[in-house]
Amino acid sequence: MTPGLLSKHDWEVREIPFADGRQFIEQHHYAKGGSNTRVYMHGLFSKYSTTLMGVAWWLPPTRVACESVNRAEWQRVLSLTRLAVHPAVPKNGCSFLLARSIKIIKAEGRFCSLVTYADESQGHTGTIYKASNWDYIGRTGPYPRWEDAEGKQVAQKATKNRVKEEMLRLGHRKVGSFFKHKYVLHLEGPCI
Repeated sequence: MTPGLLSKHDWEVREIPFADGRQFIEQHHYAKGGSNTRVYMHGLFSKYSTTLMGVAWWLPPTRVACESVNRAEWQRVLSLTRLAVHPAVPKNGCSFLLARSIKIIKAEGRFCSLVTYADESQGHTGTIYKASNWDYIGRTGPYPRWEDAEGKQVAQKATKNRVKEEMLRLGHRKVGSFFKHKYVLHLEGPCI
């Protein structure tokens, strides 16, 4: 791989096994993990290698989040929950992965609106989403961020909402409260 810009002729994005994507996220994303499920897990690969070089992980958000994005079609909203690339990937690799991942989702036609958040705790403002023509909705939060003993981010809203006392009892620690920048992309098609 050479430094500079990624050439679309040398790279591809395709569906990958959940375990492969999860392991990549554990190694290359600041959250060090994610949920136990996915709707889509897309991987970035050089056409000259079988090594996974990036992951786009999509989940359905909470109903409240869905309705805030598309009230009429809330059941057809999908959230980009994790996006990460290996440090060796050329600098436009994230936008390439995101664009190709969205193309796969659009082709299937199950979802009509996408949502994602850029986490200020990591210095993220959503530059990639702005550059990809997502609509900036605004700043949300602040939300508490919890981590387990290994520093892995733990969701307070998992299979059920857990109160502060329960998070502490489970051995998690609150590392602060942070804002996020919310972005939405409505896909062309019958829902719009």
